[in-house]
Amino acid sequence: MSGPGGEGVAGSGPVQETVVLDGDGPCIAEARRRAADFLARVQREYGLPVSARALDVTRLVVSELVTNARKYAPGPVLLELRIVGGLIEVAVWDGEPVLPVAWAADPGRVGQHGLEIVLAVVQGFEVRREPVGKRIIARIALADDPDGIQA
Repeated sequence: MSGPGGEGVAGSGPVQETVVLDGDGPCIAEARRRAADFLARVQREYGLPVSARALDVTRLVVSELVTNARKYAPGPVLLELRIVGGLIEVAVWDGEPVLPVAWAADPGRVGQHGLEIVLAVVQGFEVRREPVGKRIIARIALADDPDGIQA
């Protein structure tokens, strides 16, 4: 689960996992399952608190980003999961060089709301052009109240 790069848990190496998705069959469900398993291991092995919200949002973000990669890019998809401070960083790489663009909100539009949804629920978001393709990175707080707003 560990490898080079990123910040992990204090006193240990980086906490991360990379999943190669072939782009066929049930890879979206597999990606969601692998993300949930990763967070369960983070709790169990490192004692990091992972809220139910973090788990749900992570599965949603993974689903949206992997769905977009499958829809718009040919070939395999890489899912990278990494703990950085109090966040889980979800990165999805695909071979398509065209960068995604979030459309203006339009309640009358059918479909193509995935990026809008992701932007609404994450604490950080970036898109990087790679030598081949692109990498979409979303950061999700592990805590229940990522913005410090009391309910």
